[in-house]
Amino acid sequence: MEHELTWGLPVILYLFLAGVGSGAVTVSASVLLRGGGGGFGGDHFSMARYGAIIGPFPVMIGTSLIVLELGRPDRAFNLFKVVNLSPMNIGSWLLLLFMATSVLYALTFLPSFFASLKHLSRRLDLVRRILAFINVPLGIGVAVYTGVMLGAMPSRPLWNSPILALLFLVSALSTGVAMIILARVLFHRKSANAEARHKFHESAYLLTASDALLIGTELMVIFLFVLFAHLTIGNVKYAVSVILPGGELAPLFWLWVVLIGLLLPVLAELVFVIPKLLFHRGYSAPGTIEVAIAIAVLTGGFMLRYVIVVGGQITGPMGL
Repeated sequence: MEHELTWGLPVILYLFLAGVGSGAVTVSASVLLRGGGGGFGGDHFSMARYGAIIGPFPVMIGTSLIVLELGRPDRAFNLFKVVNLSPMNIGSWLLLLFMATSVLYALTFLPSFFASLKHLSRRLDLVRRILAFINVPLGIGVAVYTGVMLGAMPSRPLWNSPILALLFLVSALSTGVAMIILARVLFHRKSANAEARHKFHESAYLLTASDALLIGTELMVIFLFVLFAHLTIGNVKYAVSVILPGGELAPLFWLWVVLIGLLLPVLAELVFVIPKLLFHRGYSAPGTIEVAIAIAVLTGGFMLRYVIVVGGQITGPMGL
């Protein structure tokens, strides 16, 4: 069945990339703060550095796509001429502030890559921690905003759910963790030192266990999202049928989002997490498995936005 879509791939990519980037920076800042600043060369510092360096780029790329999608990019500046409580205006200011603070946060990590600048990295520790405190609420705000932006459109009943913002937030954090795991595996320099390898695997356990918890939460939120819509009468119940068995987008949703993007990754993660969690054994997941899990989670995160954005359009607009 042919449908004319007003919002296509650029908008879907924006929602996905903004979620991944804000999630990566939020997780990075949280990890750094949990580690008491991490200390130069510490495990928390190393994990936080990946998310900090990578995080701003997806958000900036996604924002550029949405600005170019306007046809006249200069129109985007109109949103900054006034300050009001509209979702679009609040979201624009959130994005601007987040991109500025996340870039500054990333810059504080750059000296740590150079042995000659270690002293500078230590001196930046306080600034880094302050920016981490700022980026946690800003990152959460950007992740939530991507769902609020859609939910503010009552003429699209699939989007008009109070649970959508929470779903996008949890998905953003999970894909952010997946991006950090992927970067760690691809760019980590293997060490001949047994203690260094042990610390690397122990820190990987923290990320993998956190992602398993986030995926479990996301599955529960998806259940609540579907249940809320299904128990509601009228347009919302009609709209959610597009992802229920027999619906037009059901194969994409249940295969790519639920099975490939959530269930298979969490089951694979639990295979390696449970032995350490319950029996205190060492954690050591093969790099290929970690890469496969991260790619599956990222794919599921993208497909979630695809299904929601497309599903909201093919089931609307409806009468207000």
